Amino acid sequence: MQHKFNWILKWVAVATTLGMLLILLGGALVTKTDSGLGCGRNWPDCNGSLIPKEITTEVLIEFSHRFVTGAVSILVLILVVWTWRKLGHVKGVKSLGFLAIFFLILQALIGAAQVLWGQGDFILALHFGISLISFAAVMLLAMIVFEVDQKFDADRVFIGKKLKWHTIGVTLYSYIVVYTGALVRHTDASLVCGDWPFCRNNKPFELPNNMYEWVQMSHRLAVLLIFIWLFYIMIHAIKHYKDQRVIYWGWIIAFILVTLQIIAGLLIITTRLNLIVSLLHSLLITLLFGLLCYMILLIARSTHNEKNNL
Repeated sequence: MQHKFNWILKWVAVATTLGMLLILLGGALVTKTDSGLGCGRNWPDCNGSLIPKEITTEVLIEFSHRFVTGAVSILVLILVVWTWRKLGHVKGVKSLGFLAIFFLILQALIGAAQVLWGQGDFILALHFGISLISFAAVMLLAMIVFEVDQKFDADRVFIGKKLKWHTIGVTLYSYIVVYTGALVRHTDASLVCGDWPFCRNNKPFELPNNMYEWVQMSHRLAVLLIFIWLFYIMIHAIKHYKDQRVIYWGWIIAFILVTLQIIAGLLIITTRLNLIVSLLHSLLITLLFGLLCYMILLIARSTHNEKNNL
């Protein structure tokens, strides 16, 4: 019977993680298709009805996003309560559960406020980042559920001070990258610079001419810096952590993800905001942020070793 409940908990954990991913991509789809007011200035109902009477593309996208968010919220609550009761003794479980619920509610309230009263672009840009934190917390809870059966070798890692501080720093910095990217989308600055990597390749050192170009080029600079930073960390991990597969491959995958993220950003421009490419762009940054948060979890649970300051 105990084995059966463990199996069910794992399925709930996986389903909740995938559901949170759908919420993130659904929110990105709402923004990219300008469907935020598909249900009018009504929340939680849609155009005055619990179930919309007239279905347009915008209504379908917005209402589906709301429905998925509601359904997944129930799964999050089930997962958090279950892990608290069953795995509450495991370090990090209770705090991750709190973060998952708190930021899920917060992102829902910001979304509701946008529908009812409207919000400025700089506030709306926080929405995706807040959802990312909730997603990362749920994902880490799911990984802990599998770790109980030693599916992951995460309790026997040795992380030196140098890698520790680089991990914390690049994870915090990645949030700036996420925010600037969301700001590009919400200010409609995605195509303000027709060239790449400079705004105007024939004038590479010319300063941006307006706020929208500043937003776009600030995001590109932020991406360049995290690309260089993750490349440095990957080389460090390859040199010093060959015997620790989780660390070794984790940073290699992180660098691959940021590289693919940059390629997707370029394709957004060359394809003139192709919807599939834009959603892929959101997916890649979501996976990268989740991976970086997992590295933070490893730091919190790693075995301290004074001799290992690498």
